[in-house]
Amino acid sequence: MSEQLIRNLRETVKAGELCLTSLPQCPGISLYLISEDYPRGRLPDEEMHAIMERPAYWAFCWASGQVLAGHLMSAPDICKGKTVLDLGAGSGVVAIAAAMTGATRVIACDLDQHALDASVFNAAANGVEVDILNNLEDLSEKVDLLIAADVLYDRENLEWLDRLQDYAHEVLIADSRIRDPKMFADYEKLDEVTSSTIPDLDELKEFGEVSIYQRNYPHRVD
Repeated sequence: MSEQLIRNLRETVKAGELCLTSLPQCPGISLYLISEDYPRGRLPDEEMHAIMERPAYWAFCWASGQVLAGHLMSAPDICKGKTVLDLGAGSGVVAIAAAMTGATRVIACDLDQHALDASVFNAAANGVEVDILNNLEDLSEKVDLLIAADVLYDRENLEWLDRLQDYAHEVLIADSRIRDPKMFADYEKLDEVTSSTIPDLDELKEFGEVSIYQRNYPHRVD
């Protein structure tokens, strides 16, 4: 494991370790995730401020990420031969699944450099490579497929649902936060799967109910 990931973790979490963890719903994928004995309960104020300032999202595999990665692994033709971008990559789990199922190029996109570091090292641990991008606006040309898991926890991100056609010809979204079906009126619901975050965060049960949505955009000459 890279010392860089440990240094990144220590910027936020002062205790707990990273360990290579297999994912029950994604056979064949393992990630460097924070260990089950990570600190819980009341933390020192300094550490609480650090966590609020820069949460180590990348050190967990969130329920929606595991579900979407599992969906890709179970249907490898989804990514085969395509250029794929994983928006809000986090640990890189969905990007890794895309690379393992035959994508010609995979881009892990995240505003957090720590998440991009995790995506690169987790990809290497699984024998694949991913490119990185820290801002979707810097994408040079449309990709075939944009995949995103658990990016709608922040309601300010909802506007992206109508903007993704500028960046991709096809979109797959996994989400456990939005319950109003009208928000996905232009998307086709493909599946609903029960999952959990790894390691367990004792989240509300409803956040383990993950829906997968798809939208295709007509190819056009710009």
